[in-house]
Amino acid sequence: MKKVVALLMILLSFAALTACGKKDDSTSDGDNNDMTFKDVSMEDLKAAVVDVLGENYWPDMPADAEMLSQIYGVTSDMYEEYLAESPMISANVDTLIIIKAKEGKVSAVEEALGAYRDRMVNDTMQYPMNISKIQSSRIETFGNYVCFVQLGAETPEDEEEAILHCQEENEKAIDAIRNALSK
Repeated sequence: MKKVVALLMILLSFAALTACGKKDDSTSDGDNNDMTFKDVSMEDLKAAVVDVLGENYWPDMPADAEMLSQIYGVTSDMYEEYLAESPMISANVDTLIIIKAKEGKVSAVEEALGAYRDRMVNDTMQYPMNISKIQSSRIETFGNYVCFVQLGAETPEDEEEAILHCQEENEKAIDAIRNALSK
């Protein structure tokens, strides 16, 4: 028993010592909001994504403000500007949305896009080729820029491979946006 207590004391001491050297992250929620980002035009952000994805960038139909509100739940009082594109062919779901949220509206935009994503994930009436794209979709925030990526272009037939492929394509898009905003 004395050995167990001694071991616990050593472990607790070690934990306390290593904690002292860590940066205080108490204000960080783990996302990119602690970083500083510059203003970049929506077209430049899209160009960065298209540049890394090339022919694997399928969205080609812009969404107007009414579509953005009705389909995605993002109303004009939430943003300064936006870019939202999906394919003209409704059988495909590849989508890129970048919202420059107004001051104090980042959470509202995240919630609206999150609700849209949840509806898509829980919709059982999807084409099989789109399930991996929808499951792999994600929302990422960079300061007041909120991004929704649901990309993947042509996907492998194997579901696990398709999900991995879509996650990789989404990660490329997110990295491109992050890099464009950070330069």
